[in-house]
Amino acid sequence: MNTELSEALEILEKEKNISKDTLLGAIEQSLLQACKNHFGKADNVKVNIDPETCDFSVYAEKTVSENVEDPVTEISLEKAREYRSYAQLGETVNVPIQSKEFGRIATQNAKNVILQKIREEERKVLFDQYYGKEKEVVTGIVQRYLGKNISINLGKIDAVLSENEQVKGEVFKPTERIKVYILEVKDSPKGPRVIVSRTHPELVKRLFESEVAEVKDGTVEIKSIAREAGSRTKIAVWSNDPDVDPVGACVGMNGARVNAIVNELRGEKIDIINWSENPAILIENALSPAKVIAVMADPDEKTALVVVPDYQLSLAIGKEGQNARLAARLTGFKIDIKSETQAKESGDFYDYDEDEYYEEEDFYEESEEEEASRSEECVNDEDEE
Repeated sequence: MNTELSEALEILEKEKNISKDTLLGAIEQSLLQACKNHFGKADNVKVNIDPETCDFSVYAEKTVSENVEDPVTEISLEKAREYRSYAQLGETVNVPIQSKEFGRIATQNAKNVILQKIREEERKVLFDQYYGKEKEVVTGIVQRYLGKNISINLGKIDAVLSENEQVKGEVFKPTERIKVYILEVKDSPKGPRVIVSRTHPELVKRLFESEVAEVKDGTVEIKSIAREAGSRTKIAVWSNDPDVDPVGACVGMNGARVNAIVNELRGEKIDIINWSENPAILIENALSPAKVIAVMADPDEKTALVVVPDYQLSLAIGKEGQNARLAARLTGFKIDIKSETQAKESGDFYDYDEDEYYEEEDFYEESEEEEASRSEECVNDEDEE
């Protein structure tokens, strides 16, 4: 049993997460390459490796010939009978090859083949590992600034947080631990290239999944999300269990759950609203904290007119239009916001509360007797005057 080789393969398997069979295959290829470098060709060379004991043997298949013209592929009858006593002309004989006989260059090339295979497998394992984490949130350690980009160590690999994926105003110090969203994993000759983000809306969603058990198990669904990284995020939530309040579940006791996410996002404000299948109700909720008087939504055109009290107009629109912009992204509707006064002046809104009106059931036909009696009363009143 080749104990040293077996132990070395087991160590590599644990440290690099490369299977033993793959490493044995690399050794086989390296021996074939060494034979090719030593003899000039290796078409007739075979390698046998026992995966259990790691014992290996190398031999060349040579044809027994009366006149040996190519010693690499042919062997004389006399020599053939040293390996097989009953060998005959025209038969094939397996001739053992001692790897110790290989020259320095052939040995070095064989070593390079093994190392190259190990590097390739290591890159493949890393790619598969992080490709499986694509669209997930991981914790990384800030390494250093590469110009305007930031190198983030994710454990076995360094990721790149590009300038476009950084939140404006966020500054990190080396060795600081931060959560990032794995945007994309690319394979390259130098190994996997991982692109991460701090601005992607899915980062907020994944953080809620990690903090809120009801979101993780599917009881509460995040139906829609709109984000302006570093400033404000709006999320619409829905509960599949009538006994579970989706907003309360996300906020947590005394705001503990949402505050943990806000702290991770460096103070970014988060508005959590109830999702509704009714577009008007959804739009009204999305414009929170502003109060809404009326919503006239057109589901086909995906447009909506929202009327708010005069003193709430600026709040509904938000600073630089942020609240209205996020509400539009969250609902998918193009929202036109007007104050009550503006809506009345343009004829888009009519306040029925100011006028007296009757339902259809309030009207009835007078009988002839009732009409005559009423006419007589009117005449009497005129006479008295």
